[in-house]
Amino acid sequence: MPKIVERVGALNSPQRALAVLGVSILAAGVLFVGSDLLGGYWTMRRPDLATAISVFKGIGFVFVMVMVLRVLRRCQREFEASERREAQQRQQLRTLDQFRENVIDNALVWINVLDPEWRITVWNKAAEQISGYGRDEVLGNPDIWELLYPDPTYRASISAKVAEIIEQGTEVEWFESCIRAKDGQDKIIAWNSRRFFDEDGTMIGAIAIGQDISARKQAEHALIERERQLATLMSNLPGMAYRCLNDPHWTMLFISDGCLALTGYSPASLVGNAKTYFSDLTHPDDRQRLWDEVQKALSEGRSFALEYRIIRQDGSERWVWEQGRNVVVDSDSYIEGLIFDITNRKYMEQELERLATHDSLTGLYNRHELMRRLNEDVARAERYQLPLCVLLIDIDNFKRVNDQFGHQVGDEVLCRFGMLLRETIRHVDYAGRYGGEELVVVLPETCMQEGFEIAERLRGQVEAERWAHAAGQLGTITISVGVVGYPDLKGTVEELFLAADRALYRAKNNGRNQVCIA
Repeated sequence: MPKIVERVGALNSPQRALAVLGVSILAAGVLFVGSDLLGGYWTMRRPDLATAISVFKGIGFVFVMVMVLRVLRRCQREFEASERREAQQRQQLRTLDQFRENVIDNALVWINVLDPEWRITVWNKAAEQISGYGRDEVLGNPDIWELLYPDPTYRASISAKVAEIIEQGTEVEWFESCIRAKDGQDKIIAWNSRRFFDEDGTMIGAIAIGQDISARKQAEHALIERERQLATLMSNLPGMAYRCLNDPHWTMLFISDGCLALTGYSPASLVGNAKTYFSDLTHPDDRQRLWDEVQKALSEGRSFALEYRIIRQDGSERWVWEQGRNVVVDSDSYIEGLIFDITNRKYMEQELERLATHDSLTGLYNRHELMRRLNEDVARAERYQLPLCVLLIDIDNFKRVNDQFGHQVGDEVLCRFGMLLRETIRHVDYAGRYGGEELVVVLPETCMQEGFEIAERLRGQVEAERWAHAAGQLGTITISVGVVGYPDLKGTVEELFLAADRALYRAKNNGRNQVCIA
């Protein structure tokens, strides 16, 4: 009996109701049969109890039928409740299936399911949109693999990966493959895939979720290509590009490879002030000007462009041109710019400037620059009551040198004489070619007597000089000098020159090779 109760308890509600009904009917049958046998036995022995036995049998029958009816009613209610529950469960399952289908079908990522035979059983809308193939072209169609992967070798590698997933249980994450869409485009898909099982643990297929990363891959490729081009540009830039902090050291955060050729230092030596400060490379005479001009430009919100000198690692001096501006990256401010070597251009500019102000033959000031500076010095002498002396020099018998030895030798004499003047006069003095073989020496803050002594010393040096040329000796060359002093003689520059010219004329008339004071 305990075993029967245990088995009945293990049944569900409808099954238990049927079991109880069957037991009740069986019990009723046993009761009726037993009561008939027992009643017949007692009726034969005691006929006077026949009526009582009959009444007892009737009451027992009614009781048994009531119990059976109650059991039947209970079974009916349990059957109805069970049917309602099953209907609700079926509805919930249908809703869940619809929800799953809608979620999978309307997902923004490619979702497909393979059965153990590699047949596609699920193909959502995203898969249709990305591949261009509809469900009717894909579901159960083994040729889809050739359509998606037309290259046999590549298709074989994809098949090997699918075999790993389905047959070996390999789970893949972000596995990239290139498919051929229906419109002929190649698209790169990143896959996550794994097997799945039913409630009995039987493998029923593999699910694959794919994302179209073609656009991102193209952007990455374009970015890599731009970085490659930028790196090539930086490597071949005839100067250097940089990013630095706006601090007194100009702390470098990035420097292109051109830094080595420009400064003699490798980029690693300057980045983060590893071995030296970039500010230390700036010429000491230009550092403050560079700082002031950059700060002024940044405060006004504009870019800057300026020229200054740097000292290379080998100690040589170079002129550079820098253009830069302020940039903000993630709320942090930096200076970015380019620096180019302009040394050759600067030297050319200086040479052009020198040619514009100097005589190409003697290397002394030309007449225009000589007169400009002399006017400034005469005005300064007048303003501050300072002495000034001017020497007007003429090479004696210069025409004879040209006639006897040629104009080329005459030019050599002028060139050598200009060099002699530069070596003889003081650093505060200056000399210029006034015209032909006439030269002028200006002696600022020099009185007449000092000027005379300097002129006499110069005359003696010229006379003692050994003048030679490729063909031989030129003999002795002498000069005549007219000296004029301010304020001994006051007047304009033209009046001073006129007085000096008269003194020079007197020196020549007196036999040349002498100095005369105006």
